[in-house]
This record gives sequence, C-alpha cells and structure tokens, in this order.
Amino acid sequence: MTYKKIASALMALSLAAPGLHAQTAQTAPASTAQSVANAVNPDSIQALKDMGAHLQTLVRFSVATELTGERVLADGQKLQHSASADLDVHRPNRLRARMFSARAEREIFYDGKLATIFIPAQKAYSTVEFTGNLGELVSKLEQRYGVEIPLSDLFLWGTPAAPLDKIDSAMNAGQDFIGKDLCDHYAFRQGDVDWQIWITTGSKPLPRKLVITNRTDDARPQSVSLIDWNLKPSFKDTVFKFTPPKGASAVELRSLEKK
Repeated sequence: MTYKKIASALMALSLAAPGLHAQTAQTAPASTAQSVANAVNPDSIQALKDMGAHLQTLVRFSVATELTGERVLADGQKLQHSASADLDVHRPNRLRARMFSARAEREIFYDGKLATIFIPAQKAYSTVEFTGNLGELVSKLEQRYGVEIPLSDLFLWGTPAAPLDKIDSAMNAGQDFIGKDLCDHYAFRQGDVDWQIWITTGSKPLPRKLVITNRTDDARPQSVSLIDWNLKPSFKDTVFKFTPPKGASAVELRSLEKK
C-alpha cells in the first residue's frame, strides 16, 4: 500500500457520533476499547472511495503541499525537517512536479511521451520514453528507478492500485477546519502504519491534510502533508515539456534491475 511510501517520500524530501467513537476508545474498558480501535467503520472506507472517485474526475489542476517529516536520532531525539512540492497536472498523461527544500531540489516533467528528471543544482537531467497515464507513470518511476513523485496517491486513489481491503481499522474522528475548509477527519491503521486524512465536506471531496505515523519505531515519528488545490489553473501546456537549460548534461537514469 502506498501510505507507508508517502512517509518515506516526505523524509527523503526534507529533506458528533464521530466524536463519540474517539471518546469511547479512551474511557471504555481495555477489551472494549481494543474492539473499537480495531473496528473498520464502513462509512470511513466509503469516504475514501468517494474521494478517490472525485479525484479521478479532475482533469486539469494544480496542487501544492507543505511537507514535514521527523527523523529520530539514536538517542531517541526527534529532528523535524520540512519541504515543499508543487504539481501541475493535465490528465491523463501530463505532469510537472517540483520538489524543493534547503537540502535538495528536483523537477519531474512528463508530456505524454517523455519523462524527465532534472536536478538543478547539478545541472543534470535524465529522460526515459513513456506513454502511459499518470498512475502508470508513478508506478514505473518508483518500481523501476526508485523515483517517487510527491502526492503520488492522488493518481492512485479511486483505482484498483489503491486497494482498501488491507486496512485493519478505520474510524471517523470528527471534523476540523483546514484553512477555511471544513473537513471530515478519518483515522486508519494499516499494518505498522497509522494514518489520518482530512477530506473536505460536500459533494466534491478533496484531501487537505495527511498525517502518517510509523509504529515500527518506539518514538512514533510522523510525516505531515498540508495540501492546497487550484482547480482553475492558468498554466500553459508548455510547462510539461522539458527544455534543457544552457550547460545542462544528460545522464543515464539507471534501472534498479541493473546490477
């Protein structure tokens, strides 16, 4: 499942019934609380499906995220790092993504025929031929080259590539405002990862915040992503085509399959 991969990507870049559920888990006897915590609330799963279905209807949009990740030192002390990412998208097969922090910057271009990864600091770029949709691009870059696109789940939610049958527990945790948007807050447990998502209320649900907690580490490091949307972007299609800047050099993008 992709949620654990989001957490690693964040670190790499850094670079009122609902309320009743939460209260019951805190005040009920241990056996009852355990059963509540492990329950899969069907309405929470349906909320993910509805969000995914809506995301698949979006054709042209821009999305930006502020990313925060935690790194745990050997003595248990946590260090927090931040990064940002901007994406311009035109489905089914055009994308430009920019990821940047104080430590690194990377850009990805895809015009439906060529996918290019550009590292400005090194003036180096790699290009591979590809003609699939954005969901297929996400999978190929990660599986074959170990390259992760930020917010890649936006292209997987609502498709068979984002299965929901692996979720161990799901609950509606109430409502919160993210910026000016009223959002439904859901919490999930999936293997060794806990994750929370805030989805805008109404008939056009969009993810606005994502929190991922790694339970394999006793320090429980978290990754947080705040997501902002522009559904009427002004970019031109030329943004998806990469033009090497003066002095840039082409380098081979080596497959993970190569020894």
